[in-house]
Amino acid sequence: MAITLDQTIAQKQRSWFASVFASQTFWVLVAVVLACIFLSFATSSFATPANLYNITRNVTFIAIIALGMTLVIITGGIDLSVGSVLCLCSMVLAVTMHAGYGIGTGIAASIGTALVVGAFNGILIAYLGFPPFVVTLGMLSIARSLAMVASNNTVVFQFGPDHDKLLALGGGAWLFGIANPVLYMAVLALLTGFVLRWTRFGRYVFAIGGNEHAATLTGVPVRKIKVAIYMISALSAGVAGIIQTGWLGAVTTNIGAGMELQVIAAAVIGGANLAGGVGTAFGAIVGAALIEVIRNSLGLLGINAFWQGTFIGGAIVLAVLFDRLRNLRQSE
Repeated sequence: MAITLDQTIAQKQRSWFASVFASQTFWVLVAVVLACIFLSFATSSFATPANLYNITRNVTFIAIIALGMTLVIITGGIDLSVGSVLCLCSMVLAVTMHAGYGIGTGIAASIGTALVVGAFNGILIAYLGFPPFVVTLGMLSIARSLAMVASNNTVVFQFGPDHDKLLALGGGAWLFGIANPVLYMAVLALLTGFVLRWTRFGRYVFAIGGNEHAATLTGVPVRKIKVAIYMISALSAGVAGIIQTGWLGAVTTNIGAGMELQVIAAAVIGGANLAGGVGTAFGAIVGAALIEVIRNSLGLLGINAFWQGTFIGGAIVLAVLFDRLRNLRQSE
C-alpha cells in the first residue's frame, strides 16, 4: 500500500516527539525548570536578579569543563585531572602576570600549559595503552603539586599592570548586563555542539565511543583523535581557570578541588553515557545547571550544605538508571 505525504510527515513527527520524550536531557531540563518554579514560590530570594545572576555565572565554570569532559566520555574515556588542571592553569596565569607580564602573555602561558598536560595524558592513553583512569588520576596529583611549586603554596592576588583587565575579563558584564562567563559558555557550547553534529571530527568521536575496533578498521585515526580529545578536555579546564581567576580576583592552591566529580556528574546527568558513544553539548549545560540549582537551593531552603554530595550522587544514580531502563526498553 502506498504511503501518502501526510502519513510520512505524521510518522516523522511522531518519531521526533518519541525521541524527545525518550531523551534524558529533556527530562533533566524539565527537572531544572520545575525546581526553579518551586524555589521561586518556596523562597523569596531565589528569583531575585542578584541570585539569578549568581546562578548563571556560577554554573559556567562547571559547564565549560563539562563540554570538554563530554567529548572524553563519548569516546569511552574519563578525565579525573580537570580540577587540578584548572588550578595549575590559574596559578600559571596568576604567577606570570604577577611577575609583570601582560594579560596576553599570561593567558598564552596558561593555555599552553593546559595543552601540554592534555597532550601528555592523551599520548599515554592513546599510544602507550595506559588506562584513562590511572593516567588522569596521576595527573590530578601532579598538576596540583606543580601549582603549589609555582606559587610556593601562597595566595596570588596581585596580577601586575593588567590586573584590572583580568578582573573585567572574568567578573565583568560587557553585553546587556549578562555576566561575561555566561557569554563564554554560550559560545563554547555552540562551538562544541557544531563540532559534534556537523564535522568529521565529531563523527570520529562518536565512532570511537561506539566501537573503537570498528572505527580503527574503517580508517578513523583513533590515536590522534584521542590525544586531541584529552587536549580539548584540559583546554576547557584551562579556559575555566582563566575566567574563574578573573572572577575571584585571587588564586589559591585549593581552587578546583573536587571539581572533577561535579564535572563528570554534569556530563552524566546531562545524558553522556560512561560506556561511550552518547553525549551532547546541550546535555552538559543542562546537567551543570541542575547541579548549580541544587547547590543554590540548599542554602535558600535552610538545608545543611553537606547534603550537596548526597543530592548530586543521587542524581547521577538516577541518570544511569534512566539510561539502563531506556536501553532495556530498546532491546525489547
